[in-house]
Amino acid sequence: MLLLLLGALSLWGASRLVWFAEFRDEGVRGVVRYTENGAQQATALVPLALLALAGVAGVIATGGWIRRVLGALLVLAGIAGIWSGVTRLSFESAPGLPGTEILLGHGLAVLGGILVALGGLAAIKWAGTARRLGARYSAPGAKRARRDPDTELWEALSGGTDPTDPTGQPGTDRPTSGG
Repeated sequence: MLLLLLGALSLWGASRLVWFAEFRDEGVRGVVRYTENGAQQATALVPLALLALAGVAGVIATGGWIRRVLGALLVLAGIAGIWSGVTRLSFESAPGLPGTEILLGHGLAVLGGILVALGGLAAIKWAGTARRLGARYSAPGAKRARRDPDTELWEALSGGTDPTDPTGQPGTDRPTSGG
């Protein structure tokens, strides 16, 4: 789950950094620096981060085959995060443009995608063994149906035991008074 949280944080952080920058001639304003952040260039980053956060809750709350399906979905989300980080990556940078920040944004997206994919693989691997939410409140075995106390008394009598005898031994006779 820590992998998913770190992956979500990385994807969100990548969406806030500059991913594209260039100088544009704006006519009267002159040449200005135009930038776009990761959320503008790769619109899937924020939804993938939110999916990873929801995946944390899903992994905690579920178990078994549902957790495996969720893990597979998280692996696909991680691959999408990696893909978002490697597409549109350019190593060319003009002087005065934030080339390091652009590379850092793409690198954070790739790192976030890897972490989310690893978190999904961990969810798949430990789907059957990891505890799920509310598991400690479940009975370890099958629940026994409650029986009627009167029926239990009659069955004990039919079996040859006296249900009122504190020792619970069959065939012990008690002395009766007045006899």
